[in-house]
Amino acid sequence: MESFNLLLDGFATALTPMNLVWAALGVLLGTAIGVLPGIGPAMAVALLLPVTYALEPTSAFIMFAGIYFGGMFGGSTTSILLNTPGESFSVIAALEGNPMARKGRGAQALATAAVGHFIGAIVGLTLLVLLAPTVASLAVDIGAPDYLAITVLAFIAITSVLGKSRIRGFASLLIGLTLGIIGLDEMTGQQRLTFGMLHLSDGIDVVLVAVGLFAIGESLWVAAHLRRSNAEPIPVGRALLSGSDVRRTWKPWLRGPFIGFPFGAIPAGGAEIPTFLSYVAERRLSKHRDEFGKGAIEGVAGPEAAASASAAGTMVSMLTLGLPTTAVAAVMLAAFQQYGIQPGPLLFERESDLVWALIASMFIGSVLLLVLNLPLAPVWAKLLQIPRPYLYAGILFFASVGAYAVGGDPLDLLVLFVIGLIGFAMRRYGLPVLPAIIAVILGPTSEQQMRRALQISDGSLSGLVNTPFSITVYCIVVLILLWPLLARLLPRRGQDAPQEGEKVEV
Repeated sequence: MESFNLLLDGFATALTPMNLVWAALGVLLGTAIGVLPGIGPAMAVALLLPVTYALEPTSAFIMFAGIYFGGMFGGSTTSILLNTPGESFSVIAALEGNPMARKGRGAQALATAAVGHFIGAIVGLTLLVLLAPTVASLAVDIGAPDYLAITVLAFIAITSVLGKSRIRGFASLLIGLTLGIIGLDEMTGQQRLTFGMLHLSDGIDVVLVAVGLFAIGESLWVAAHLRRSNAEPIPVGRALLSGSDVRRTWKPWLRGPFIGFPFGAIPAGGAEIPTFLSYVAERRLSKHRDEFGKGAIEGVAGPEAAASASAAGTMVSMLTLGLPTTAVAAVMLAAFQQYGIQPGPLLFERESDLVWALIASMFIGSVLLLVLNLPLAPVWAKLLQIPRPYLYAGILFFASVGAYAVGGDPLDLLVLFVIGLIGFAMRRYGLPVLPAIIAVILGPTSEQQMRRALQISDGSLSGLVNTPFSITVYCIVVLILLWPLLARLLPRRGQDAPQEGEKVEV
């Protein structure tokens, strides 16, 4: 009850006219900047950090909250409309959102994403208010074997459900793992696959890989088939969701936050894993499995709600433990320190007004995101009416600008187009792109966690499965791998039971 009283005080602070202006400005700037490939919410907050020097801390963090949620939706917008993820967590939105856009349902896909972000944020922030102390205490107990098990589950789950062939899924995963290990070994300093190039010593940024495989690969693929395909502009469609759309999406909207929030709250990374797992769950539970890969609306609703709830969950470990688990949280931690504030267990006592105003502003920001972006969905979708040669030329331009903005090195453009050629080849031979992205994002971290677990156990393999949590997750992994075989062995309903009047031999 005390938490709700403090939250009401936070709303009293956040709802002042000037703070509402900062929140709305943050949402608009975050969405506009998030639309640019490679320039996501983390870079937006970092770029605007010096601008807030003249603001008081409460107003600055209220604006940051708006940028955070606006940037997430902006990244989903380009994923859905242009198949160009702005951030790693928006990769999953391209899988079903872009096929929907190609069918003339881009506005409905954006509306689905906007409502998913709203519901995910509201549920996630409510759980933040209710469960922050409990989740923070559980987060401390997550060890290296547990996190390794989670990443293995993500690898196996995605490669098992995407594409027509598991072999192609694992081949894509191997490509991603190979790209992920490029650079210096963090533990030994040994160079790996750098070919003597100093530029590759720091590895390849995830944004470069995502934009290269999706945007550049897709643009090259379209260019190769443009003369054979219909070059007419794609219709925009209305942003209103039909009754059947709502019936198909309300359950994914509600399931997504409960997948996303725990992963955001534990020090195990950002929204990548929960969005992947939410997609897998919706694909398994949907009655329209044949539509997945062709524009299933459930594949947009669930992951987008999971991503938004994960963003709310990220605030748990950042505010209560001082542990930033995403790039945005790291920038916000720097912003706290800029004002002489140190997040941690004592933050809620020492800076109670600021913390609760920040949480309240996130509620307000999620409402503003829905109010501002639902009417704008048809406007964003009109990007699809640009003639395709000009559209994909623009995608190549903005993808290149975004890639250059990541590191400011011209050699990044060469790396980007090499990865784009890999993406083109993957499309040519039917390899799904998503497992490669997952491997690049989670591969290096899972390697470090595996090494850490082996060091703790003095090199014994039992150290990888010495917790109840990791054992449970590996059991789920084995079940996923063996499920096709088990499904063949299990009797199908109505096949093995004797029919009425049928003689049974003894």
